[in-house]
Amino acid sequence: MDRALVNGIPSEHIDIHNRGLHYGDGLFETIAVIDGTPRLWERHMQRLLGGAQRLNYPPVDTRLLQSEANRLCASRDRAVLKIIITREAEARGYRVGSEANIIRIVACYDWPDYPEEFAEQGIAVRICTTRLGSNPGLAGIKHLSRLEQVLARSEWQESHIPEGLMLDYEGHVIEGTQSNLFIVNNNQLLSPDLSQCGIAGIMRELVIEQAAVLDIELDEAPLTLQDVMGADEVFICNSLTGIWPVNKIEETKFSIGNMTRRLMKKLRPILYEPVATDA
Repeated sequence: MDRALVNGIPSEHIDIHNRGLHYGDGLFETIAVIDGTPRLWERHMQRLLGGAQRLNYPPVDTRLLQSEANRLCASRDRAVLKIIITREAEARGYRVGSEANIIRIVACYDWPDYPEEFAEQGIAVRICTTRLGSNPGLAGIKHLSRLEQVLARSEWQESHIPEGLMLDYEGHVIEGTQSNLFIVNNNQLLSPDLSQCGIAGIMRELVIEQAAVLDIELDEAPLTLQDVMGADEVFICNSLTGIWPVNKIEETKFSIGNMTRRLMKKLRPILYEPVATDA
């Protein structure tokens, strides 16, 4: 069974001159595979295309990517699909040549061994000391330069703490190392403003949409650590985990509230139940 394709050819190797390797020049998507189908495909491709446009990439053939993804995922009950697009190097240096071709990397991995109690009972979260730099030109997209997250996640090794929250240099809480953040305060749902940094997650987008369906008041605004620590409910989300309630941040404990449970129930069929129009 093929586990990875590079430009459609089974391989686990790339050219050492690849610009993604040298400069972080590229984008990626991490997609849940359920019953052989990459979930929320169109949403992931929309974000990939938006990022490619901002990085001045030539048009990306998403139908070709889908064909390659289906080839790898067809026999997998549950897996993780990772798609990377980057550019080949025509010459050394930062300048992108006019004829630089896109390199497509599509790989399939085993599903992470997440404990069931993380979703049922909530998780403990810590505050990272590594800060996120602000750059509106890159904010929101999933570019390959993830050193801030690498440094943040290296700050702890405790297995019972699966996530850490990251702040920017202005002291605003932005996101987790691999997730987006929501808090509930006075029956209002709040999520950090991502206009300066952070990733605009697919699951975050779905939470915002479903909040509107449930007639939940929502605001995207700068959030301080004080806002988060004083919240009535806290949860994180990403495309693999769905929603995980937060029951503890450092030494502050939180209850798993009604709004978090309502959103989890609303999102579960979208994430995990078979639908014919997902891919």
